Amino acid sequence: MNRKLANEELGRIDLESFKNFKKTPIVVVLDNIRSLNNIGSVFRTSDAMAIEAVYLCGITAQPPHREINKTALGATESVDWSYFETTKSAVQTLKDNGYTILSVEQTEGSILLNHFEVKKGQKVALVFGHEVNGVEQEIIDRSDAVIEIPQKGTKHSLNISVSTGIVLWDLCSKFE
Repeated sequence: MNRKLANEELGRIDLESFKNFKKTPIVVVLDNIRSLNNIGSVFRTSDAMAIEAVYLCGITAQPPHREINKTALGATESVDWSYFETTKSAVQTLKDNGYTILSVEQTEGSILLNHFEVKKGQKVALVFGHEVNGVEQEIIDRSDAVIEIPQKGTKHSLNISVSTGIVLWDLCSKFE
């Protein structure tokens, strides 16, 4: 039988240790995300995957905020984040610092997530777009590549927080 573990048995590190922990070289860029719950969920997933940072752009709300905290459950304290007035300026900063810019979107010529390979030493920035409009075309044009989550159903999109979880889990496993 499998016994459910108590929280104290999980061996989680404390906040200070996490801050000093070697992170996966991934930055999540949120391109004008409206939903505070989605923002909080992205922070929580980013903590779970131990990524470097979350960049909040445009209309994307910033911590501290009660609605973000509701789903982040403290992850806004553990995950580094920065705010940029425009996604374009966030992407340029990342490019200047040697990151490969990957928009997560459905486009002509996109690479299916399961076919994307991480190169040794690569640093990645993942751009996730607005819940209705997706990633801005200007940002897609500035991206090094576009990756797409394979889907088989009748719907043509996934919730931003679900997409973030899928992509981060996949890419983090490729960094190991």
